[in-house]
Amino acid sequence: MATMTDQYGTTGTLTLKWDPRNLEIRTMSVERTLEPLVLQVTTLVNSKDRDAKKKRPGKSKRASALVATVERATEIFIERGQTIAYENPEITQQMLTAVEEVRKAGAAMSLAAREFSEEPCASQVRGGMVRAARALLCAVTRLLILADMVDVHLLLNKLNTVENDLDKLKSASSQSELLESARQFGRSASELAAQAAKRQRELKEPRMKDELAAARAVLKKHSTMLLTASKVYVRHPELAAAKANRDYVLRAVCSAVDSISAVAKGQPIPVVGGNRPVEGPGELAQALDDFDERMVMEPLAYSELRTRPSLEERLESIISGAALMADSSCTRDERRERIVAECNAVRQALQDLLHEYMANTGKPEQSAGLERAIENMCRKTRDLRRQLRKAVVDHTNVPLLVLMEAARNGNEKEVEEYALVFTEHANKLVEVANLVCSMSNNEDGVKMVRHAAEHIESLCPQVTARPRSRVAQENAAAFARAWELAVKLLTDAVDDITTIDDFLAVSENHILEDVNKCVVALQEGDPDSLERTAGAIRGRASRVCSVVTQEMDNYEPCIYTKRVLEAVTVLRDQEEIYKDKKTNK
Repeated sequence: MATMTDQYGTTGTLTLKWDPRNLEIRTMSVERTLEPLVLQVTTLVNSKDRDAKKKRPGKSKRASALVATVERATEIFIERGQTIAYENPEITQQMLTAVEEVRKAGAAMSLAAREFSEEPCASQVRGGMVRAARALLCAVTRLLILADMVDVHLLLNKLNTVENDLDKLKSASSQSELLESARQFGRSASELAAQAAKRQRELKEPRMKDELAAARAVLKKHSTMLLTASKVYVRHPELAAAKANRDYVLRAVCSAVDSISAVAKGQPIPVVGGNRPVEGPGELAQALDDFDERMVMEPLAYSELRTRPSLEERLESIISGAALMADSSCTRDERRERIVAECNAVRQALQDLLHEYMANTGKPEQSAGLERAIENMCRKTRDLRRQLRKAVVDHTNVPLLVLMEAARNGNEKEVEEYALVFTEHANKLVEVANLVCSMSNNEDGVKMVRHAAEHIESLCPQVTARPRSRVAQENAAAFARAWELAVKLLTDAVDDITTIDDFLAVSENHILEDVNKCVVALQEGDPDSLERTAGAIRGRASRVCSVVTQEMDNYEPCIYTKRVLEAVTVLRDQEEIYKDKKTNK
C-alpha cells in the first residue's frame, strides 16, 4: 500500500499515489452519485420483512425488487467507469482495475442478496449479505473518487500552464516580450479560474471553497497590476520601488496558484508569513461574554477561594484590553476618559457583587440584594461594551488623491512627504479594523475584516508613484484603483459588524464637534480651517446617508422605512445645495 503523499499525483502527469483504502469523499458530485446506491443497499440490508414473518416462511417480494434495483445501479457505474477510462488514457489502466473490482463486488452482492431474498429470516445469510454490501459500496466509492481525480488532473494541468507563463513573464527583458507573455498569462489564468470555479462548486468543505474563491479573486484582480508593474520594472530596472511593485504582485499571484494547487490535492493551505489567525470572534468581545456568563451563579456554588480570584483575574484581563483601546491613537480624548470611568465602575460593581455573594453563602436562593448586584454588574459591563464599540466606529480618510497629484506633477519631494502621511493613515485604517474585530461576536464578519485589513497592510507600501514616466504613472493608477477597492472592501466589512445605533451616535457626536469647529473658525476668520471642517461634515453626512440607505434595504417597505428614507433625501438635498452654491462662486 502506498502512502498518500499526494492523492492526486503530480502536476502534468497523473501519477497515482493514493491509498486505495482511503475513502474520504471531498466533492458533492461523488456524494450525490453514491447516495442512491447507499440508500438502496441500506434499505435491503435493514429489511426486517415483517410480512414474511407473519406469513409462512417463503420468498420476499420486496427484497427481490431491491436486488434488481441494486444490480441495475451497479451496471450503470460499470458502464460510466469504462467510458471515463477510455476517454482519459492517463488513467485507463487504474480505472479499468477499479471497474473490475466493482463488477466482482456487484456479482457477489447480487448472489448474497438473492440468497437473502430466499431466506429473509436466516441471520447467517443476512450477515453474508451485509459483508457483500460493504464490499460493493467500498468498490463503488473508490471508482467514483478515481473518476473525480480526472477533474483534479485537468485543474493541475491548468496550474502547470499558469506557472510556466508566470516564469516567462518574470524573465521578460523587453516590452514586446513582456506583452506577449502577459497575453499568454491572461489566457491561461482565465482558463485556470474557470476550472477552479467548477471545482469550487463541487467541494464539500466550506473552508476549501472559501480558499478557492479567494484565490480566483486574486488572479482576476492582480492581472492588470501584474502587467503595469512589470512594464515599469522592464523600463526602470534600476528603481528599487519598481522591483518591489513587481515582486509584490508576483508573490500574490504565486500564492493564489499555490492555494489552488493545495486545495486540488487536498493538502493544507500554505501560510504566507506570520499572519495572525482570522478565524473566531473578537478577543475582547469573547472575554466579556465569558465574564457575563461566569459571574452569575447560585449562592451555594460560590467559593471565596476559587470564585473571587477567577472573576477578578478575568475582569483585569478585560480592563487591560480596554486600556489598550483607550490608548490607541484612533481614540478621542473624550472617549478615552469615558472608557477609563466605565472600567472603574465595572471594578466597583464586581466588588459589590462579590460582597453580596459572601453574604449569601450557604443560602439556597438569591437575596434581593444579590439580585440587584447582579443586575448592576450586567448594566456596567453593557456600558463598558457601549463605550468600547463607540471608540471603534470612527473611520479614517486616506489622502490618496494628493499623493497621486504630486506624482503626476513630478514633485518628488511632495511624493515622499505625502507618502509618509499616506502610510500613517493606512496604518490607522488597519488599527481601526483590528479594534472593530476585538469588539465583535460576528465570526464571519470578523474573518472578512481581518482578511481585508491584511490586504490593506500588504498593499500600502506599494501605493507609491514615480514622476516623469508614462508607464510609471499607469502603474501608479492601477495600484491606486486596487487601493480604493481594498479600502471599500474593508469599509463594507467593518459596516457589517458595526451596529447602526453605534454608528449614528458616534457620527452625530463628530458632526456636532465639527460644527463647533466651524463656529470657532468663523470667529477667528480662518477660511482654510472652515473649508476643511465643512468638507469633513459633508463627508460624514454622505457616509450617514449611504449606511442608513443600506440598512433600510434589510427591512420590508413600511411607514418606518419611508420616513427614514425621506430624512436621508433631505440630508442629501442639503449637500447638493451646498455644492451648487460653491460651484456658482
